[in-house]
Amino acid sequence: MAANYKKDTIVYQIYPRSFQDTDGDGIGDLRGIISRLDYIAELGVNTIWLSPVYVSPDDDNGYDIADYKAIQPRFGTMEDFEELVEKAKERGIGIVMDLVINHTSDEHEWFKRALAGEQKYKDYYIIKRGENGKLPNNWGNFFAECPWTKFGDSEEEYYLHLFSKKQPDLNWHNPAVLEEIKDIMRFWLDKGVVGFRCDVINVIYKNSLSNGKKQLVLTGREHYLSTEGCHEILKTLRREVLEPYGAWAVGETVFVDIPGAKDLCAPKRGELDMVFSFQHMEVDQVFVKWFKTRLKPKKLMKTLTKWQKGLDWNAVYFENHDQPRFISRFADLGPYRKEASTMMAGLLMSLRGTPFVYEGQEIGMVNGDFKKLDEVMDIESHNIYAMAKKLLIPNPIRWKMIKRTSRDNARTPMQWSAEENAGFTEGKPWLKVNGNYKEVNAAAEMTKENGILAFWKKMIALRKTNQILMEGHFKSVYAGKQVYAFERKKGGKSLVAVCNMTGRSAKLPKRVIRKSGVKKGSSIVVSNYDACDELVLKPFEFRLLER
Repeated sequence: MAANYKKDTIVYQIYPRSFQDTDGDGIGDLRGIISRLDYIAELGVNTIWLSPVYVSPDDDNGYDIADYKAIQPRFGTMEDFEELVEKAKERGIGIVMDLVINHTSDEHEWFKRALAGEQKYKDYYIIKRGENGKLPNNWGNFFAECPWTKFGDSEEEYYLHLFSKKQPDLNWHNPAVLEEIKDIMRFWLDKGVVGFRCDVINVIYKNSLSNGKKQLVLTGREHYLSTEGCHEILKTLRREVLEPYGAWAVGETVFVDIPGAKDLCAPKRGELDMVFSFQHMEVDQVFVKWFKTRLKPKKLMKTLTKWQKGLDWNAVYFENHDQPRFISRFADLGPYRKEASTMMAGLLMSLRGTPFVYEGQEIGMVNGDFKKLDEVMDIESHNIYAMAKKLLIPNPIRWKMIKRTSRDNARTPMQWSAEENAGFTEGKPWLKVNGNYKEVNAAAEMTKENGILAFWKKMIALRKTNQILMEGHFKSVYAGKQVYAFERKKGGKSLVAVCNMTGRSAKLPKRVIRKSGVKKGSSIVVSNYDACDELVLKPFEFRLLER
């Protein structure tokens, strides 16, 4: 672990354009974040992960960076950023920056100079000639595009982009790229940030550009997923940048399994502190995320247990800017939005690892209520819709795919109040505000003594102060069709977390009764219901039991 990394760290992710607008342009900004720092501090978190605020043409909402050392004007100024860091620090909150180093924007100065013919900068990117009018290889693309686009006016040269065509991949075989990135990281660390969330970090180094084995998803990935070159780069960044500053790093890792995650975040290897794995977020998908099936709680439980046992420490999360709202995945949510939200809060804060909370999760926000494709801004969603149309998938099915899975479900503006536009902006929001904002908003939650926000605060405070929850070992107790139970144990003391993951009542399993000592007088440390039936769990009930 990094020198300043602590096991009481709890991270709150902010998607800046959707958090709080202060200048009326309909897009959130840094001053908006500053204005909400007291809210974040009162929630109890001690770290903010800030999605990209760099200069960008916004083809992929800031993940296409045109200048790594400047603030996007619509978000504010560098002075605003410095004030944010300082005022967050005054409240005991550190800032983690999003680090996007697999690719830049095609409007970055490096790429512009490459297009102008400067060989130095052409070598910053992956540019290859096609042969006999064919593309350089048969690889796939994360955004359902062709991964090769003609380089400038050339009829023979193409540049690689695993994501949007406006996101050319960097050439990590070039040592100069590594030096540039080290300089960028030091620039922000000197500004006072405490670490980085590293975007798609395990695909940055391509072993070769050979044709890949034909696969349903991402042909060619065996040439760039978690390569040894990637490991060496991460070790260098840890040794030469992160360690001298006492900074920490979490990596977004594509298609990672437990052995791969261990390679990336085992302390002795000196690469990342933890990773975002995706398997628990994929339990309700068929082959790819665009085809969803009914969420089976038992499958989720088994996946969570596998990762809890497989890694000593990891990032734990259920929502972020790329995923639909988690409680919207429950087919039987019905009238139990509050109960499902608080159950997930209890679950998240009881698992072993660093909890990551996404903006709006703490007030029970759900998927966007989009009615048509024109209301969706996400480039990935539009590309998938177009591809599905070419495959002659009927329109109702295409729209159902997008409505359930679009990344914009998590990007709808933060719902602060029942005022117009949910108190997010006085202008026209960049993305449609969910129509339920008059009932679902932070102001309303702040008045509820036993509301969703209050329970999140309770669980966060408990997680930060309870040594068993912070450091205790994990042991699975029960995983059934409805009920998930596990033990956290430290120094001979233990807590048992019990979750009913359905909108139906469930009997407390005998194994849980034996393990938690319910009939011998175990005490409920916390529950999301005011009154509990000793042997029956109510819909989406959470209990934390202490013998």
